[in-house]
Amino acid sequence: MKNHIFLFPLAAAIVTGSHSVQAQSTAAKGGGAPAWFTETRGPRTVSGIPEGTAVYPGQNAMRMAAPFEHFKPKVRYHWDGTWFYEESDGMPDTTVMPNIMVGITSWQQQVPLPQSYFGNNAWRIPLIPIPSKNPLSIHNRFLRGAIAIAANGIPIFNPQNNRGEISKEIGELDQWGGHCGRADDYHYHAAPLHLQKILGISLPIAYALDGYPIYGLTEPDGSAPAVLDSFNGHESSALGYHYHASNSYPYINGGFHGEVLERDGQVDPQPRAQPVREALRAWPGAKITGFTVQGSNHFSLKFVATGQTHFVNYAVQDNGVVKFDFIDGNGAVRSESYSARTRNPPGGNRRPSQGPSGPQAAPQRPESGRSRAGQRPAEEAAQDAVAPMDYPARHSGQFVLTSASVTNGGALPAEFSGDGKGSTLPLTWNGVPAGTKSYALIMDHLAPGNVMKCYWTLWDIPPETRQLPKNAQGIGKTGSSFKGKQGYEPPHSQGPGPKTYTLRLYALSAAPTLMPPAREVTREILLHTIKDMILDTAELKVVYTRPGSGESPDAPTGQGGARKGESRP
Repeated sequence: MKNHIFLFPLAAAIVTGSHSVQAQSTAAKGGGAPAWFTETRGPRTVSGIPEGTAVYPGQNAMRMAAPFEHFKPKVRYHWDGTWFYEESDGMPDTTVMPNIMVGITSWQQQVPLPQSYFGNNAWRIPLIPIPSKNPLSIHNRFLRGAIAIAANGIPIFNPQNNRGEISKEIGELDQWGGHCGRADDYHYHAAPLHLQKILGISLPIAYALDGYPIYGLTEPDGSAPAVLDSFNGHESSALGYHYHASNSYPYINGGFHGEVLERDGQVDPQPRAQPVREALRAWPGAKITGFTVQGSNHFSLKFVATGQTHFVNYAVQDNGVVKFDFIDGNGAVRSESYSARTRNPPGGNRRPSQGPSGPQAAPQRPESGRSRAGQRPAEEAAQDAVAPMDYPARHSGQFVLTSASVTNGGALPAEFSGDGKGSTLPLTWNGVPAGTKSYALIMDHLAPGNVMKCYWTLWDIPPETRQLPKNAQGIGKTGSSFKGKQGYEPPHSQGPGPKTYTLRLYALSAAPTLMPPAREVTREILLHTIKDMILDTAELKVVYTRPGSGESPDAPTGQGGARKGESRP
C-alpha cells in the first residue's frame, strides 16, 4: 500500500499541492493514517529528530519531501511504509542549469537524453535509515550506479568514474559537476552546491541512498560543521547523522553510514538507465563548447576537436525514437535514428547490450592506424570525400535567378572576388512558385578531391523579396563560409585555370528554424534543415580565374570575361 501524504501539524507547512488535498480528504473521512505511518521504529538518529527519539516513517517522509518539493513538477515523489520514491526524467532543467556539458575536455561522446525513472524504475531511498554495523567506504568501491539522488532528481555517482579516476580532476565534468554516462544519462560526480540558490542552506541538497541527507558546506544555520568523519558526515543534536558536501574529495558522502546492499559494484536496488545506442569511446582532445535547447526535446551539442567545430544535433520524438544529426568539421551531416533498447533485468548490468544497431558511423576518432570500420584511414578519408552532401534539386525551369553583373556561365568580375572589393553580386529572381514562404541562398564550389566549399549562406529571406542589391545588408540571416567566417567569403580561385561557382536560390514552403547561432550555420546545416521545404530551385553559375594563376590563353580572366591579350569592348 502506498500513501502520498497525511497532514500532521509538524509537516503542514512543508508539503503543499495535490498531496495535501488527498491528505485532508482522508482526514475528513475519518480514515486516519495507516498503521505504518505512526508505527514506532525505535530510537534512530534521523535528520531533524533528536537522537534517541522514536521515529515515525510518515514523519520522516515529510522532512524528506521538503527539498524535492522545490523542483516539482519535474520531480515527483511518494512513499510507502519502507521507501521514499523519487521520480523524474533525469534531465537537467536548463533554465536553472544553462550550458550543461560545456567545459568537458574528456568526453565519451555521450549526450543528455531523458530517462524513465518512473514507476517500478523510480529511485528508492530508505524511509528510516538504519546505522550500519559495518559502514562502507565508496573509495574504489561502488564505482557503478548512483550513491545519492539530488533534490532536482539527478543522480549523484561516486566521485571516481568506473575506471577509478576522480572525474572532477580529469576534465570529465561540466561547471555543474555532471556529465553523461554510457547510456546517455546525465548525472553528477560532485556535490550540486548550485542547488542552494533555490533551496537555501537550510535544506539538504541530496539524499544518499542509505537514507541520510546531504547538506551543503555549512550547517543549516550557516555555521561550519564540526569534525567530520571520513565519509564527510557527523551527528548533531538538531539533525542527527547527516553528510556534508565539500570542495575536495570526496565532494559528497564518502561512504555509507547507513545500511545498503551492494550488488555488482553498485547500491541495490536502484533504477536502470535505458540506452538507445551503443556506448562510444573517448574522443581525445575534444572540448565541449556549447549546449542549447531548441523547443521541446530538441538539443544541440557543440564541440571543438583538432581545430574544427562539430555538432551533435538530436531530437527525441513522441514515439521514443531519437534522431541524431552528426555534423563534422567540414559541415558534412550524417543522420542516425535509434529506438530504446530493451531494459536490462533488475539487478543486471547497466551496460547496453552489444549488437549491430550501434552507431557505426558516429563521430568517433579512429584509433591509430585503423579507422572505426577497420579500414586504413586513407581509405576512409577517400570514402568520406566521395559525395559531398547535397539534395536532389527541384528545377521547374520557371524559377529563374539572374544578375545584372554577370550572365549564367559568364565570368565573374573581379569586384566580386577576393582580388577586388569582395562585393556580393546583385541578384534578381522571378517565376516564384506558389506557396513560397521564404528563400534561402547558397553559393558553393566543388574543389578538387570532391571538397565542397561554401562562400555564401543566406536564409530567412522574406517571401515578398525579388532581388538582392549589391552588398546586400539586413536581408535574411547570414551563416558561415567554409573558412568559418560569417558572411560572404569572396572567391580567390586558388590554383591554375577557371573555377565555376554556383549560386542556388531555394524557394521554401516554410521559414526554416535552425538550432545553432547564425554564425555557426554552414551550408550542410542549412541544406539539411530545408531539404523537405524546397518547392523549386533557381541556379546561376559564374566562372572566375584569378589573375596570374597560370591560366591557359583560352581561359576567361576575372575582368568580365576578356581573354588574355585582348581588351574588353
